[in-house]
Amino acid sequence: MPETPTKPALTGLAFSIDAALPQTQCQRCGYPDCASYAQAIASEGAPINQCPPGGEAGIARLAAITGRPAEPLNHKFGIEGPLTVARIDEDWCIGCTLCIKACPTDAILGANKRMHSVIPQHCTGCELCIPVCPVDCISLDVVSGERTGWDAWSAQQAEHARQRYHAHQQRLARSQPTVTAPNAQAAAPVPEVVPDKKAAIAAALAKARQLRKSN
Repeated sequence: MPETPTKPALTGLAFSIDAALPQTQCQRCGYPDCASYAQAIASEGAPINQCPPGGEAGIARLAAITGRPAEPLNHKFGIEGPLTVARIDEDWCIGCTLCIKACPTDAILGANKRMHSVIPQHCTGCELCIPVCPVDCISLDVVSGERTGWDAWSAQQAEHARQRYHAHQQRLARSQPTVTAPNAQAAAPVPEVVPDKKAAIAAALAKARQLRKSN
């Protein structure tokens, strides 16, 4: 059975740069993940000051690796801040699963129409779950006090996040349709019955609004 294509492993300078990134996979740098940003720095000359979770200390790390001068964090991509962990208000969660799909480290547990919860040790504070929540029931808890950037994060946490993200990517790859050989006879497509998720979410939102009015 043909394997689903995966991203090639980073090598050389890109590998070293990726190892210096916090692995939050937050996409604030403008790239889909930390590895993509590392590759862009190494091969495309992307600026080294686009990672808010790494902060000024992260920029200094990248400057030392690349030999480029350290520059202030570009606030277009965000500001340096403390380590946060997402928290779901289970009283208002409608079980839409959108946050589960958005989480890059599979740190959210739940099922369709069942309340969800966050596994704190797996959450990187990437914030990707917040904009997709239709009932705004996700907030962030600061867990590093006044420490920010790499002072709020550790190499062990970054490695754990990297492993979680790689496992997440492998799970997604396994769920992709298998690519058939060019000469193989294609089977007749079977129509897929797809539930109207927008309608389901709309109904859940209406129910949530009624609950809010009654409280």
